[in-house]
Amino acid sequence: MTLRAVKGMNDILPDEIGRWQALEAVLRRTFELAGYREIRTPVVEPIELFVRSIGEATEIVEKQMFVLKREDESLALRPEGTAGVARAYVASTLYAREPVSRLYYLGPMFRAERPQRGRYRQFWQAGVEIYGDPGPGCDAELIDLLVRMLSELGVQNLRVLVNSLGGAETRARYRDALGAFLRPKAAELSEHARRRLDDNPLRILDSKNPQDQAAVAGAPSILELLTPEDRAHFEGVTQALTALGTPFEVSPGLVRGLDYYTRTLFEIQTSGAEIGSQNALLGGGRYDAMVKELGGPDVPAIGFALGLERVLLALPQTEPAANARCFVAPLGERARVEALVIARELRGAGIPAEADTRGGSLKSLLRRADGLGARLCLVLGDDEIGRGIVMLKDLAARAQIEVPRAELVARARELLASAPPAGGPAA
Repeated sequence: MTLRAVKGMNDILPDEIGRWQALEAVLRRTFELAGYREIRTPVVEPIELFVRSIGEATEIVEKQMFVLKREDESLALRPEGTAGVARAYVASTLYAREPVSRLYYLGPMFRAERPQRGRYRQFWQAGVEIYGDPGPGCDAELIDLLVRMLSELGVQNLRVLVNSLGGAETRARYRDALGAFLRPKAAELSEHARRRLDDNPLRILDSKNPQDQAAVAGAPSILELLTPEDRAHFEGVTQALTALGTPFEVSPGLVRGLDYYTRTLFEIQTSGAEIGSQNALLGGGRYDAMVKELGGPDVPAIGFALGLERVLLALPQTEPAANARCFVAPLGERARVEALVIARELRGAGIPAEADTRGGSLKSLLRRADGLGARLCLVLGDDEIGRGIVMLKDLAARAQIEVPRAELVARARELLASAPPAGGPAA
């Protein structure tokens, strides 16, 4: 019997990993240019962390966490990154060492949900968290940074949705107003939405069920109930986005699925590719109460999370470029040992190189080099060793030259630094 990966948990094979690494490099470069530093937290956390931070009445906590029990411990595979970073921020007392902390993370998350396009049981997220800056300018700068990053990656037809959930006072007023609007319509709601009427009515706004969407049509807008302070903050965000030239839409129905959000909330979608539910690429917002809830001081915070799989689905497909690496193809027993020496010299000079010492015909070795995507194939047999040369084949240019053994590394570096010829095959 052939064992396969768990449904919804996917292998990323070598011929796919290049696109992942390229995206990760852009993410890291973008974040670090903006002053963020990387943080890595465990993939396993106490269940209590997610109950306290995400909310006990959320889909994630109720249905989607992978739970691990060992002796007297109840643990969970992390379903998202923000809670773990906040826990680390509090536990390490970063707040005592710096007034503003800008952190980013990248890694796997886990949710026990039905796998579908763009939504998996193990999925990869990147995100940032900013602690210590309560101002609307911070929110707008983060949204603008993400819009420009996605545009530079080549993602088209971006749609930026922003909303405000206000603070505790606004949220309480809105819960009452929304509940009063929906209770007379309880019979029209789905069973799941009816359970939410008392414990978390805002989640009904996020329902994808058509009957729930019909029932909430005409519901009061939270923006109508913002306190003066919350309204001033949201106006500050929209004014800053306008000044930055970042296109956006105010979306009063945007709530997302986590209870910890306060004030600014945003989501970036694309209509240029089919990436799954709602075509959402990323989302985030403020969570000003979480640090205090987890035992730290009263520190404001904002962050976002991006799904790598979803962004990769939205990126244009490009042909792979010629690979700047060498494949050493020895012909004969004597050449096999020399191939190891050559490969080591090339790697010592910073040139990726692989030697195939299994033996075989020149044709089979060239096929292997081409399959690996190597730009150069270095061929040597007894004749080449006797004459002190190496046959250097440029697979992209379909050309070959004899190179003195002593000049091999320099010539290989020179060729690899040159662009492949126009019209030549991608190696």
